[in-house]
Amino acid sequence: MSTKTEVPVTPPQPSYMDAAAALIDEVRGLKTRIPNFEIPQAKGASRKLAKAASVPLAFINLTALAIRNNEELARGGNTDQQQMHDLASFAEAFAPLADELEAMALFVRHTVRAAANKAGSEALTTYALAQRLATRPETASLAPHVEDMRLALGNFGRKTKSKPAPTPANPGTSPAPTQPSPVTTSSPAPLPKQ
Repeated sequence: MSTKTEVPVTPPQPSYMDAAAALIDEVRGLKTRIPNFEIPQAKGASRKLAKAASVPLAFINLTALAIRNNEELARGGNTDQQQMHDLASFAEAFAPLADELEAMALFVRHTVRAAANKAGSEALTTYALAQRLATRPETASLAPHVEDMRLALGNFGRKTKSKPAPTPANPGTSPAPTQPSPVTTSSPAPLPKQ
C-alpha cells in the first residue's frame, strides 16, 4: 500500500493588469446603473451647464408649484412640474456619488504614485550602491550592469547646465554704436565772453 501525499493545487493569482482591467469593467458598468447618465458632447460642456444647475432646490420647487397652479406658465415643450422635481431630486441624490468617485480617483492616483515612488526609490538606491561597488576590484563585475542602468535611466535627475541665451537682435534696428558719432546735430555751445 503506497501512501501518496497530494499537494494542494493553488489557482494562479491574477496579475495586477487583470485585476485593474476587472475593476475598470466594473466602473464602466456603473454607467448603466445611473439614471439620466450623459456623456459630455464637447470639452467644457459641463461649464456651460453650471449656472442654471446651481439654482437652489427651493427655487425649483416654487417654480414647479407656480407651473402647476398657473396655466399661463405651462408653455409648450416645458418640463412639467413632476419631471422638474424628479430631475432636481436626482441631482441632489447623485451629487455625493460624483464626489465619492472623484475622491476615489484621487486616492487611486496617490496609491499609484506611492507604489511608483517606492519602486523608483529602491531602484535608485540599488543603482547608487552598484555604482559604488563597481569601483572596487572584488565587485568590478557590476560595471556592465551599472552602465546598462545608467543608459536606461537617461537624463533622469541630472541637472543640465543652462547656457545664457544669446541676446536676440531686433530685426530692422541697427545695433547701438560703440563709439560716439563724430557729427553732432546740435549747435556748438557759445564761447564765454571775455
